[in-house]
Amino acid sequence: MTLKPGSLEEACSQIASKDKAKGLKIKEPVRIPTKILRITTRKSPSDEDTNTWDRYEMSIHKRVIDIMCPLSVVKEITNFRIDPSVDVNLMVWKQ
Repeated sequence: MTLKPGSLEEACSQIASKDKAKGLKIKEPVRIPTKILRITTRKSPSDEDTNTWDRYEMSIHKRVIDIMCPLSVVKEITNFRIDPSVDVNLMVWKQ
């Protein structure tokens, strides 16, 4: 999850290239629909004279990568530096 799609794509490509080099079974990064958060606020704190508004918007980008590998390999795959703006959530499923 990130606000910068370029750094997210770079992290996904690094993970995918490491997996392919090790010969692991991988499903390419799947793009999850972008979540857009919108907030509209009044500019002035009082109701006098102006009726102006500020609009703020934040887009959140997500990708899902399915990797079929043994538990011992997971640490090797995720051992690289990524941009601090990219948040990585790792889920391990027992088979």
